[in-house]
Amino acid sequence: MKKYISLLLVILGITSGFSQEDNRPVNTGDDFSLEGALALFKKANSLEEFEKFLNEENSVNNLDLNNDDDIDYILVEDIKEGDSHVIVLSTYLDEKEKQDIATISIEKTGENKALLQIEGDKDLYPENTIIEPIDEKETIKSSKGGPNVPEIDFQIVSVNVWLWPSVRFLYAPNYVVWVSPYRWRNYPRWWKPWRPISHPVFYAHCAPHRVYYRPVTTRRVVVARNTYTSRRHSSTLVVHNRRGTTVIHKNKRGNVKAVKVRRTPVRGRR
Repeated sequence: MKKYISLLLVILGITSGFSQEDNRPVNTGDDFSLEGALALFKKANSLEEFEKFLNEENSVNNLDLNNDDDIDYILVEDIKEGDSHVIVLSTYLDEKEKQDIATISIEKTGENKALLQIEGDKDLYPENTIIEPIDEKETIKSSKGGPNVPEIDFQIVSVNVWLWPSVRFLYAPNYVVWVSPYRWRNYPRWWKPWRPISHPVFYAHCAPHRVYYRPVTTRRVVVARNTYTSRRHSSTLVVHNRRGTTVIHKNKRGNVKAVKVRRTPVRGRR
């Protein structure tokens, strides 16, 4: 009887392990919604408020890059170059290691015009994962079926983000470049980290954001990104390979242990 119970517990443990693997995303960054980050940026009145929005319990951040069972705190930093800005979203994995998550690139293109894109960091997302806000333009044209039957044509167009409060904040005459004052284990008192949820549940929560933001293949803002490249943070504690992610853990003695995390796809991505 004892052998039967032991065997049953082993089987349950193996089944539970496979179940956890099945709840993992394909890419590490899929646990951070780029579309959701833009939705929060749109409603923020400043970069300080944007950082607070990102770190409130919401349907945008589900990252735990250092594998401590707590959601990672997202830092916000601005890199300014002329009329362009790169808003860097990053997190600390320990007191020294920092990993960039995504960048929001903004460029003023006219007196009352600005364009914006968010790009996932290549350590966490596939190369050139770029998202931008979209809108639909409705036009009426004559129908081929007859002169009295008009057809409505819908076209996807880029959005002028100049009227977003966060964008106006960046281009205000008295704007001072924002850099988050927080560091590893030095976070605001109001912040209470929560445990990550399974990726399928998180993915479903992010669905509303994907209606208003779409993936694109062209990077439109390049001026400030050139400045950002030399300042990009990539952590040595997270090593990525074709089979998934290897998280490097260090114990108190300084010994290193590599733990491979297998990832399986979630249907319906974007």
